[in-house]
Amino acid sequence: MNIKVLLKTLYGIEQLRQHERWTRPQLEAYQAKALRRLREYAYAHSPFYQRFHKDLFDRPLNELPVLTKAMMMEHFDEFVTDRAVHLDALREFSAARVDNRLFLGRYRVTATSGSSGHPGFFLFDEQEWLNSVASFARGQEWSGAKINLLQRRKMATVASVSPWHISSQVAVTAKTWWTPSIRIAASDSLESIVQRLNDNQPNLLIVYASMARILAEEQLAGRLHIRPDKTFTSSEVLTNETRRRIKMAWGDEPFNQYGATETADVAAEHTGCRHMHLFEDLVIVEVVDEQYRPVPPGTYGDKLLVTTLFSRTQPLIRYEINDSIRLGTEPCPSGLPFAILESIQGRIEDELLLPAKSGGRIAIQPLVFTRTMDILPISGWQIVQSADDQLTVFLSGLRDETVDETLADTLMQSLISEGAMVPSIQVQRVSTIPKAGSGKTPLVKAYRPVKENQLKR
Repeated sequence: MNIKVLLKTLYGIEQLRQHERWTRPQLEAYQAKALRRLREYAYAHSPFYQRFHKDLFDRPLNELPVLTKAMMMEHFDEFVTDRAVHLDALREFSAARVDNRLFLGRYRVTATSGSSGHPGFFLFDEQEWLNSVASFARGQEWSGAKINLLQRRKMATVASVSPWHISSQVAVTAKTWWTPSIRIAASDSLESIVQRLNDNQPNLLIVYASMARILAEEQLAGRLHIRPDKTFTSSEVLTNETRRRIKMAWGDEPFNQYGATETADVAAEHTGCRHMHLFEDLVIVEVVDEQYRPVPPGTYGDKLLVTTLFSRTQPLIRYEINDSIRLGTEPCPSGLPFAILESIQGRIEDELLLPAKSGGRIAIQPLVFTRTMDILPISGWQIVQSADDQLTVFLSGLRDETVDETLADTLMQSLISEGAMVPSIQVQRVSTIPKAGSGKTPLVKAYRPVKENQLKR
């Protein structure tokens, strides 16, 4: 990061700090103004939105149609607001995989992995990118780790090292004399990850939630020897047991963050209250059910509809993200004007669709398993569904030989109480939980034997 970009980032962070002192009515007035400007820009520069919102230009946000990633990518050249941007050229650019190079000399490029079946590209001009970087910096600042130009802090990230992953791009931008950083592929062997962390001795550790638990176990076992001031988790469901093990290893619970390639950071945990708060001065978040009807605070939704208030190159208005979250019902005593993100249940892709007692299929969220698995004396677990709906429970670091004798029955009873039917549950002990290609170790690996219209909720 050069000094010009650093100064602009610091200015952006200071602007966000001022927003944190707003009242709720001030925040809502700002949202309304920012949304109006976003829509005006989209209608003036995006042929796609001119058609997509035809005869709806003056309608409220909740009456606008939902935008999906597949829809955006299908109409990409008309969707973007810069007529010089073309998807074919963008794909050629991404295939070249040249780190830190700007597309057309002015756009940062990030990309989703396509794990949901629809990979996507996302462009950020300079101002949009500065807003994205500032959102991540806010998440760290809320932990108490403010940028301090008088102190060097080493940072280590254990996650995807793809040059198109948004965290990789942010790391390149944020790397300075004050924050020397390394990125370690979460897909590397555990021995290699531990060695590199021991060699680096980071002050800040940023890691997938599942990997954070594994590393905490390595610390407790005496193989990892680091003392990070702060640990940040993201990208996966953070369970209570993972929180507890991290606190045992490094003296404090992790600070959870929630974001996406499309939107940058959307929420983060604040040290003053240990609640996650939505960044509602950067995004408008609607929690909805499967039919896109609003879900009240205190209830899990099936999806999010996100409107990114600072997006201009690719205006995201009611953009669908398949995450299930629950908002808090009470205002936070911290005084922040932002809504509380009370719990993240996971993605639709993480659900198990099991036979229902009443017929058809029923969705089972990972948290149904977490209630049982989190109290076991193990270092890691994973539930894998087969094509015939049988479940295999992988356990690592099992410290009690009697656990698997009753675990299958306990899980079976939990699923029956949820209205599901399971042919069988097998428990298998492994030395390590299998990783996905990205290095994540998802709690649940679901098989998709049915179409969406067979799903019951």
